[in-house]
Amino acid sequence: MKFISWNIDSLNATLVGDSARALLSQKVLQMIIEHDPDVIALQETKLPCDGPTKKHWEILREKFPDYEIVWNSSVEPARKGYAGTMFLYKNDLKPAVTFPAIGAPGTMDAEGRIITLEFADFFLTQVYTPNAGEELNRLADRQIWDIKYADYLAELDKKKPVVAAGDFNVAHQEIDLAHPESNHRSAGFTDEERQGFTNLLAKGFTDTFRHLHGDVPGRYTWWSQRIKTSKINNSGWRIDYWLVSNRIADKVIKSEMFDSGPRQDHTPILLEIAL
Repeated sequence: MKFISWNIDSLNATLVGDSARALLSQKVLQMIIEHDPDVIALQETKLPCDGPTKKHWEILREKFPDYEIVWNSSVEPARKGYAGTMFLYKNDLKPAVTFPAIGAPGTMDAEGRIITLEFADFFLTQVYTPNAGEELNRLADRQIWDIKYADYLAELDKKKPVVAAGDFNVAHQEIDLAHPESNHRSAGFTDEERQGFTNLLAKGFTDTFRHLHGDVPGRYTWWSQRIKTSKINNSGWRIDYWLVSNRIADKVIKSEMFDSGPRQDHTPILLEIAL
């Protein structure tokens, strides 16, 4: 099976925008379509609380005629038009869909951050992990989230193997970002967040990219929009992952990043696995 995950940074901007950045995003979306994946996971959709608008639906149906679409949007008391996730899966697939709450602190459970698809032989779940914040003002809550989310995946794993995708908002090791020496107290590379990801893997999960590619350097999934030369200089971070239960790691065929050209921010990531 072929899966693609992408933090799209606003589905609305990608579908109906006409800025230079929106046009770049549309090219990336078209590239995903041409790969014809079985399932597409999108994070940071930023949709309204009631989901895609009529215009969104028209475009989605035109671009993805062979897919079912489910979403999880941010709802009160969380901010509207914030975070959010979406799955698109081929019509012939018939998963059970859930939108789990994991007992996270604050409004995190209301921010549309997780969707899980249950198939006969495995779970496919995606996550948009909360950012710790520029001043690390959400780091304490993020640490609780990491514990709750790891426990959630472990519970799924007791029932059947798990494939987990998404923007985990953490560069796990120094090799996972271009400038580790200056980022040890930056959101996404604090010791606390890195330990949280270590703890998650220790519950029985494999980072599929490292599993296949070892310690290959300079392979990232995100480049800051604020620094105009970040993509040109490959000054990036690897914060988007495909994880699998350890017992199906040997079934992974490909785990790699797309080349999204000059578009900064996140790039899509691909998983091919024999399930």
